[in-house]
Order: sequence, then C-alpha cells, then structure tokens
Amino acid sequence: MVADSARAMPRRGLVAGPDFEFFLRRYFTPAEVAQHNRPEDLWVSYLGSVYDLTPLAQEYKGDLLLKPIIEVAGQDISHWFDPKTRDIRKHIDPLTGTLRYRTPWGRFLHLPPQLPRSDWANDFGKPWWQGSRYEVGRLSAKTRNIRIINTLTSQEHMLEVGALESMWEILHRYLPYNAHAASYTWKYEGKNLNMDYTLEQNGIRDEDEEFDYLSMDSAPYTPAILLYFNDDLTEL
Repeated sequence: MVADSARAMPRRGLVAGPDFEFFLRRYFTPAEVAQHNRPEDLWVSYLGSVYDLTPLAQEYKGDLLLKPIIEVAGQDISHWFDPKTRDIRKHIDPLTGTLRYRTPWGRFLHLPPQLPRSDWANDFGKPWWQGSRYEVGRLSAKTRNIRIINTLTSQEHMLEVGALESMWEILHRYLPYNAHAASYTWKYEGKNLNMDYTLEQNGIRDEDEEFDYLSMDSAPYTPAILLYFNDDLTEL
C-alpha cells in the first residue's frame, strides 16, 4: 500500500508507518478538485485521474485558447475524451467531411485549427492531455464520511475520504487537525486498525446505500474511529 521509499524512518520513534515528509497522496475527492478552480491554481479530472494544469495556465497566460480550460477549472472533463483512445472525442466535420476533434465548447490549447493555418505553432511536443506530466493522483470514484474522535481531547472531526484510501492516507488527511496524529493508536469498536488497509478491509462497512434504500439519513450513524494517545509525541 505504501511505497518502500515512504517507509518508516528511525526518527519516527515508537510510531511505525510512512515518513510523511515524502508521503504522496494517491486519491483526491471531487470536492478537493473543485477547490482548485482559478487560473493560478487550476486542477481538472478526467478518465479517473486528477491533473494540475497550473503550469500549463502559467505558460500560456493571456492566450485565448486557454479560455475553455479555465472555464472548467475544478471540474471533471471526462466527457471531452473518448475513453477507448484517451484522446479528445472526434466527429465528421459537416463542412469538410473529414474527421475532426469535437469541441462544442470551443477550440483550446494544442488542438489544430479546422483549416490549415500558417500561424499555428505545433512545436509543443505532446498535447497537454497526453502523458502523465500533469497528473497528481487518482479521482476517488466513491467517497464516504468518517468521524475521528480524539479520546484525549474529546475533539471530533468529520472527514470525507475515498473508499480506496488506506488508513495512512486518511491519517494524512487528518494531520491539519492534529499534527501528532501518528502518535495515537487508531481503533474501531475496540480493535486496532491495520493502517495499510482501507476502511472496508478493516471491517468498517459503507452502509450509505442501505440507508438510501430505507430513505434514512445516514449522518447520525457515521462510523467513528477512536484515537488513543501513545507516549510518543511525533509531529509530522
């Protein structure tokens, strides 16, 4: 679950786990992507992955072809793509009868013009949507809420997490609320959690669909993880 390069370091003391100085998130929720919705902080998601297009926006600042991308900042644009080819969708142009990129939202960066033009610079290499140079992680297709209760301080926080995230990744999300989160034993219903496992693998079922079927509000029944303080004050 956790890369070897991110395994525990001696300075971590009693707490086993990844070194968060080098820890990389694997998953981001749609709500997190939506927060990056400005030209100076521009993320999008498509075909299951999340991309930080901020460098692209900075490189082409002021270019009119950047406008369609800025307009979808923070959104999922999977509908732009053919999932089989992972390229921009194409159609038969009614004017020329040729196969062209389908862009009802307007032509954007790295797309060729409909007709040949001498002023179109195509020396950019791969188009921005090809390759992984802007990829920052995967999009969480399914998210769920979890309560985290610090038994030492009685503080409680509700987190939205990806269903496939490991407990270490959830701990990483929780760090802004408690810098010493790795100095606690994490438990659910009295049992220590395996931090390499997901919530489901730890026996914390996602029952949202059952509550929806019963037309019941699931919020009062959100599972609670209890944190018990250890003797090691590890600040990440």
